[in-house]
Amino acid sequence: MAHTKSQEKRNRQNKVRAARNKSIRSEVKTRVKNAHAAAEEGGASAAEALRLAQKRIDQAVAKGALKKNTAARRKRSLARKAGAAG
Repeated sequence: MAHTKSQEKRNRQNKVRAARNKSIRSEVKTRVKNAHAAAEEGGASAAEALRLAQKRIDQAVAKGALKKNTAARRKRSLARKAGAAG
């Protein structure tokens, strides 16, 4: 329970930001999953799925939902999987 008005405001802000970050991270996971599936299948859709996943990861970093090193690790993992499949 918050004791001050400023803490009540911080709690409200944290709730909104947590929901926003959760949404962003969820979309990143979906894009990564789609990229992995496309890499398994092969074809032209794999390159496009990889591009979209990397783009969404970069956007998540810009919005502060992911840390820079986490994004680099995920992008490298994606690229390696796509390279091995392609």
